[in-house]
Amino acid sequence: MTHMQTRSAPRPTEQPSPIGDPLLRMPAVLAATGISHKATIYAAMAAGTFPRPVRIGSRAVAWRSSDIAAWIATRPVAGDE
Repeated sequence: MTHMQTRSAPRPTEQPSPIGDPLLRMPAVLAATGISHKATIYAAMAAGTFPRPVRIGSRAVAWRSSDIAAWIATRPVAGDE
């Protein structure tokens, strides 16, 4: 690599946790749930209807993938309401 070339890796949206349950950052949570606005997720958290994240840094949070999968499993199937 020459001095003009630099490497920049994209920021991961998924990080493995020490116990094998991947941690999902907000973009991955939005993609997994189909929710289009993070404000909707925060409102659902405040209402107690969406899982709370875990702190992964002083200014960063992530959700356990198992919590998101469990939340998705509780959602009604379209047409079954």
